[in-house]
Amino acid sequence: MNSLKQLLIILNLKTLIITGLAIISTYLCITFDITADFPLTLIATAVVFPIVFSISGAYKRREDALTKYSSIKSHGRALYFATRDWLEPANLEALENVKTLLGEVLAGCRKMFTESLKNMPANEEEIYKVFSKLSIFIKNDLRQNGLSSGEVSRCNQFLSKMLLAFEDVKHIYQYRTPRTLAAFSDFFVTILPIVYGPYFASLVADYSNVTLVYVMPVLFAMVLVSLDNIQSHLENPFDQVGEDDILINAEKFVARLEL
Repeated sequence: MNSLKQLLIILNLKTLIITGLAIISTYLCITFDITADFPLTLIATAVVFPIVFSISGAYKRREDALTKYSSIKSHGRALYFATRDWLEPANLEALENVKTLLGEVLAGCRKMFTESLKNMPANEEEIYKVFSKLSIFIKNDLRQNGLSSGEVSRCNQFLSKMLLAFEDVKHIYQYRTPRTLAAFSDFFVTILPIVYGPYFASLVADYSNVTLVYVMPVLFAMVLVSLDNIQSHLENPFDQVGEDDILINAEKFVARLEL
């Protein structure tokens, strides 16, 4: 079932439409004897290379986002450990407070990164309000409860690194790989399977059964559109559409803080 779901992500309605148009183009070219020997190197230059480049860039952005997301979690956990282990005696109220605030940070990140960019200003403001509460928490709940100035400084460093990681992830969410390159690839992915109808028609003599000729435009369209779909799903690692998206599980993070 999972394999079928993954397959349906890259083989969608766009695949069916372009494949259908490629078959129609090939059929008309065979019917009216329109043939041409187009170079296949054009496919690599106009489609495959740009798409592979875009996939590589999108995958790198996803890996960078994962690294920064792990930084938010790890420094948040370090702040929790500092609250639990550095105060003498232990302050259970402060511990619950920091746990709640860390959960709100991740929940806010999940809300912001999975929603539309138009909602970003309001969502960003909410997250920074929580970061501000964490700053006040370090001052009031930790420093005023006996934490030394050096340890307070270390906690502020944890918060600073969380802020830096959040800004990095925000920019990955906000900015995409070159849009003009994506538009260029999308145009040729749509056009080339149709334009190459005369080329597929010229191969009729190479097949014992004329219907086998249609295998080529079908595979041709499916490969190109599938590559384009893979790039499209990797483009936004937070939209929860593709199988490779980043899942921000705030509840699991909070539940496992005590481990």
